[in-house]
Amino acid sequence: MKNNFFILIFTALSFLGYSQNPITFETNVKKISENSFELITTANIENEWRLYSQNLSPGGAIPTEFIFDNKLKSFNLIGGVKESQSIIKFDPIFQVEQSYFENQSTFTQLIETNTKSDNISAVIAYQACDDVVCIFREANLIFNLDGSSLTIENLDLTSNIYENDNALSIDLKNTELLSTINDSSALTSNSYLNLFILGFVGGLLALLTPCVFPMIPLTVSFFTSNKSKKSSKFNAVIYGIFIVGIYLSLSIPFHFLDSIDPEILNSISTNAGLNIFFFIVFVLFAFSFFGFYEITIPSSWVNSIDSKSNSIGGYIGVFFMALTLVLVSFSCTGPILGSLLVGSISSQGGAIQLTIGMLGFGVALALPFTIFALFPNLLTKLPKSGRWMNTFKVILGFLELGFAFKFLSNADLVEHWGILKREVFIGVWVLISLSLSMYLLGLYKFPHESKNVTKSNFNLILGFFVLGFSVYLFPALLQNGSDKARLLSGFTPPAFYSVYSNSNDCPLGFTCFKDFDSGLSYAKSQNKPILLDFTGWACVNCRRIEENVWTDPQVYSLINDNFVLISLYVDDRKELDVKDFITLKYKSGKEKIIKTVGEKGAAFQAINFKSASQPYYVLLNNDLRILNKPIQYTSKDKYLNWLKEGLDSL
Repeated sequence: MKNNFFILIFTALSFLGYSQNPITFETNVKKISENSFELITTANIENEWRLYSQNLSPGGAIPTEFIFDNKLKSFNLIGGVKESQSIIKFDPIFQVEQSYFENQSTFTQLIETNTKSDNISAVIAYQACDDVVCIFREANLIFNLDGSSLTIENLDLTSNIYENDNALSIDLKNTELLSTINDSSALTSNSYLNLFILGFVGGLLALLTPCVFPMIPLTVSFFTSNKSKKSSKFNAVIYGIFIVGIYLSLSIPFHFLDSIDPEILNSISTNAGLNIFFFIVFVLFAFSFFGFYEITIPSSWVNSIDSKSNSIGGYIGVFFMALTLVLVSFSCTGPILGSLLVGSISSQGGAIQLTIGMLGFGVALALPFTIFALFPNLLTKLPKSGRWMNTFKVILGFLELGFAFKFLSNADLVEHWGILKREVFIGVWVLISLSLSMYLLGLYKFPHESKNVTKSNFNLILGFFVLGFSVYLFPALLQNGSDKARLLSGFTPPAFYSVYSNSNDCPLGFTCFKDFDSGLSYAKSQNKPILLDFTGWACVNCRRIEENVWTDPQVYSLINDNFVLISLYVDDRKELDVKDFITLKYKSGKEKIIKTVGEKGAAFQAINFKSASQPYYVLLNNDLRILNKPIQYTSKDKYLNWLKEGLDSL
């Protein structure tokens, strides 16, 4: 877990960054003829921020949009707004392929004027994101037809320059709680310790396979036969270190790729074509574990390395012994290593995560060989090799088959094929679980297995357990099953990617309000506190909270039974009624007219809570007293404790 000190520093720097405008604009006009002009907008983009294109597929970010003020019909637009070359990549934030700009971009609109005018006005509405949050902003553009350039000053919603008497300001109490937000350590990726443990578990699984387990007594006997006890024990330790070192070295090429482009591993692992390739590879691995064929290193390689281990003495000979073990056991360790490899490069940590996972894997595999060589008497307590190892291998095969469909699902989400929607994906897992349970219960065997072998009591118990898992998954196939199968949360496609249509646009079927005043009025009538949810339709971390945190039974019950949920979507471009337009006045004398639902929500958040990032959650009593510190993207346990803390403050 990252140190809390660094979390606080990160959070503070984040607030400093989000209080500014990461995108600034300049306008220029190029005269083409007497009545024809090119209106040029240049966007200057801060490092690590992305401005999205006008042309985006559904399900991703909100596209940039230009709205030209032509009420007087003084000009005609010739064609659409042309934009400079964009970057087209799979976006890990939105999980779709996106077109966006970094550093700088230009937008050009050709017009023909009908009357003589000095300037033309427009509004650019845009979304910009870094790797943590997204913002939704607008900027008022002015194009001087005399050809002079203008730097556009964005009206910053978080700069505290509003007059106090504006329509969106509310009389909050306990505002000192807004100076900091609650712990947001969940913004960090998985801890290195968790990655090490994951790799360690993978190594233990590999250890129990038929390719590795029988090697333990053979290898230990080699070291214990040495006349010098001290020398043999030292060599055993060196042998274990070499095994760990060999597995660590497998991650070195990925550090080289990472140094060329820090995003290359994520781009590779989230590529639709490569995910289909992983799907095929994992299916092949699964059928290898089922015993239909064996995936091995060429025998000539193994024999060559083995002969060197026998002919070369000293530490070099011990190294070749370790390398021989790695190569001989590849048919069993390869699929597990493949899972670890793909899982690591799919995460945002890049090659360092793969190295830590490989370290855990190597340590788990090396420890038994080293420990039994140091304490050979323990070998008598080691279980004997037998048919149980083949059963274990088949179980791994079914797991590999289940993981294979995760990669096919990734490709399906990217390409919007609609093949593996949530219920279909879970249905596949139900079938895989049922097949595994029937195998463990002895209802069928694979072709290479003996027909006369009876299943052990442990197999029967495990078979019924897996059958229970199938029953557990089944409710998630039904129309109201979006909150079921929480054990697979984050692994299955998102709840909105469903075969069923959903008429309720509130998360998880909650009763929610999209307007603060109506929500506050309802909260007063019910004498309940408010959960104020600043969110966005295109906010991925908002969906993650809803799908992975709010679905927890305790969290869901607390929200549903104790709070009035008000969700304000800051990226909603639905226009307000003209009578509901709001004019905000700056101390500098400038004005901003709030015309959309999203603008109103964003301004409301900025004016009252001094924040411009989402997700952002506030607990309020219905007398507008802030109950505790606001919170952002975080873990289920911290969110649950935050809700309880708010209720205790009533």
